[in-house]
Amino acid sequence: MATYPVPEVWHWIIGNLAGIGALLAATFAILGILSAVEAIMKTRTAQGAVAWAIVLIGFPPVFVPLYWIFGRRKFRGYALAKRHNQLQIDEIANKLLADFPALAAEKSSHDPRLVALEQLTTLPFCSGNDCQLLINGQHAFAEIFTRIEAAKDYVLLEFYIIRDDQIGRELAELLIKKARQGLRIYCVYDEIGCLKLPNHYVKNLRKNGVNICSFNSTKGLGNRLQLNFRNHRKIVVCDGNYAFIGGMNIGDEYRDMHPVLTPWRDTGIAIAGPAVQSVQLAFAEDWFWANESLPALNWQATSVDGPLNSLVLATGPADNTDSCELYFLNMIHQASQRLWIVSPYFVPDAPVIHALQLAAMRGVDVRIMLPAKPDKLMIQLSSFTAIKETLPRGVQFYYYQTGFLHQKVMLVDDDISVVGTANLDNRSFRLNFELCVINHSVEFASKMEVMLNNDFEKCTQLLPREVAQWSLTRRILSRCAYLFAPLQ
Repeated sequence: MATYPVPEVWHWIIGNLAGIGALLAATFAILGILSAVEAIMKTRTAQGAVAWAIVLIGFPPVFVPLYWIFGRRKFRGYALAKRHNQLQIDEIANKLLADFPALAAEKSSHDPRLVALEQLTTLPFCSGNDCQLLINGQHAFAEIFTRIEAAKDYVLLEFYIIRDDQIGRELAELLIKKARQGLRIYCVYDEIGCLKLPNHYVKNLRKNGVNICSFNSTKGLGNRLQLNFRNHRKIVVCDGNYAFIGGMNIGDEYRDMHPVLTPWRDTGIAIAGPAVQSVQLAFAEDWFWANESLPALNWQATSVDGPLNSLVLATGPADNTDSCELYFLNMIHQASQRLWIVSPYFVPDAPVIHALQLAAMRGVDVRIMLPAKPDKLMIQLSSFTAIKETLPRGVQFYYYQTGFLHQKVMLVDDDISVVGTANLDNRSFRLNFELCVINHSVEFASKMEVMLNNDFEKCTQLLPREVAQWSLTRRILSRCAYLFAPLQ
């Protein structure tokens, strides 16, 4: 049998394994200490800082890479890109702000429950909007496809997930058709959410005139390990005068075709009026991050004489503050009679837990609707800890029994309603780009109430005696799962 000489470099490596191992160990130890210092200085919660510091110093070869991927709090590259394009973004925002006084919603802007929310977004409450609830995927997709079919100039789309399934292919065919008619089509998708989207799907759209790209969160040398952030927004804008946002992605599961979780309960909202410009501005900023250019769009804020005062709130890890969590905290603290929240996930941190406790203790009807059948078992396990802390204080929990519950909506008192993409969990609070529309209207809130009462009829309430009977094993596993939340 023939033998082959071993290259000298391998002889050197083999002969110096002990020294190389010691060098790597020392390098990781130094990196672990430096990373622990950074975690102590930058991690938001004391629990998170302590947890990272312990594992970074104790097990640096394992946790230093994990910290670089999962430990970042802020999406700094996005903010930097906005600063590089500050003049153009500011010009658009200033033009819209100049138009908005004529569309001012003074009643909403001066409501003490809502005034702080305007500090979290670029454009204030505006009047003259018309909104329509889109209940479940069949209704939503029919509305979206009809609006895209009717578009005359351009269509903007942004989704966390796009699938190459029946609805995904139908959308692709429609977009190609509109592109061939001369419309400009711009589409952004999240690369993590679309890991299973085949390349040929994207290539086919590009070949046929559709401008499509991933959000590209890892773009740039300093962002290569920026894998923990997601663009969770779901947006459709047509010609600058119609917008859709909500919980639905592009997938057959939203049309009750999931093999396990069908039927799939979700809610979206169709918007006409000046609030569409706020949705479009959020898309434009995301498109600029992904492409370093801004398309020519219709930036004319036009009232449709609708009855609604609306605010579009775009939040994300590029913000200077944890804007999504502040939005939730404001809503919880300001509720005086009713606070109904629907979310597929319930993993809040301590400030939100305390706010929910206080709301229930002051007599607010606090109800949280969750899916009985989860799509992510680990997250449901984590939720048990927060439930155990809030249920004894009067927070009521309802488990939706008919398929999977994916909608993200909120009803506050008798006149404030929210439809959007944000979940009641740590990821939405500070790791995801999210988008919500807040309507200040008794009439629209009453429609939301009818919808949610219908959902509550399909729920079973979690009773305190049931929680008291949870096994020790369940409580321990829940607590361990919940401890991972500060590390995100």
